[in-house]
Amino acid sequence: MDETVEVPVPQPTAAGAPAPTASLAGLAFSKGHGTGNDFVLIADPGDAHEITPDQVAHLCDRHIGIGGDGLIRAVPSRFLPEGRTLLEQDPAAEWFMDYRNGDGSLSEMCGNGVRVFVHFLIEEGLVDLGPGQTLTIGTRGGVKKVVRTVNGYAVDMGPWEFIFPNEATSKAMDALVSADGLEVARPGLSVSMGNPHTVVALAELGELAATELFKAPLVDPKPVNGTNVEFVVPAEPLVEEGVGTITMRVHERGVGETQSCGTGACAAAVAIRHWAGATAPNDWHVKVPGGVVGVKFFPGAGGREHVELSGPAVIVATGMLS
Repeated sequence: MDETVEVPVPQPTAAGAPAPTASLAGLAFSKGHGTGNDFVLIADPGDAHEITPDQVAHLCDRHIGIGGDGLIRAVPSRFLPEGRTLLEQDPAAEWFMDYRNGDGSLSEMCGNGVRVFVHFLIEEGLVDLGPGQTLTIGTRGGVKKVVRTVNGYAVDMGPWEFIFPNEATSKAMDALVSADGLEVARPGLSVSMGNPHTVVALAELGELAATELFKAPLVDPKPVNGTNVEFVVPAEPLVEEGVGTITMRVHERGVGETQSCGTGACAAAVAIRHWAGATAPNDWHVKVPGGVVGVKFFPGAGGREHVELSGPAVIVATGMLS
């Protein structure tokens, strides 16, 4: 942990109106990231803090708040309706990752966030997890099992599926995606990792660098709940020593471009492996602006294929709203 900071609650923003986070004064927080995908983290073991969307957006603002791609509240699953449902499926899922995007909207899942969430629970003394041990947690994308590794954490992200399976099977694409910096719309393939993604393959790294992600790409047709969009360049050669490598940038719903997206890395590997054909490997390295994550495919319960995401998690600061 690098530093401890105190973040003052901003003064009234207009004509006597209190800042959105004024009621959170005295609340402790941490700041963490997984390959540059960063989060404000709050421990709430008694479910004492109802943080509004406006407060989330304020805290995640990089100019007037702490700054982050999203906010994670650590709360026992028994306090939330969706958490209680998960406890019926798996009583070991005692902690729930209550995750919100940087604009305050709810999100089903965040793969990098899961790793940072578990690391935060350990740092806060809320769980005890040694190398090689597994922790079960609840998320709005279902129960997730996380193994502590020597260099970070590996998360069983559960099964993947195509959002439009008929199109994925028959045409290997289901949407056209337009973005600033690309001269023409490109075919995309939509994948669910518990949250929606649309993956676009580009020919070269220069094309990837030229793609502008300040605003959301246009996806037609767009999945019903919106979608995260990944632009991906396969390595040349694609596979070395049994491991595939791809480079990715992502625009996340409710956030914008981020340094990394764990579920997006999984979705990108799903799409590239599908396009590469039957000889494609099950192990992948996904290079993102914030580092490298690992993606592995393996047989899961009930015969469905699961995806494992692995990578680091770091707490960079702790503090208190004042």
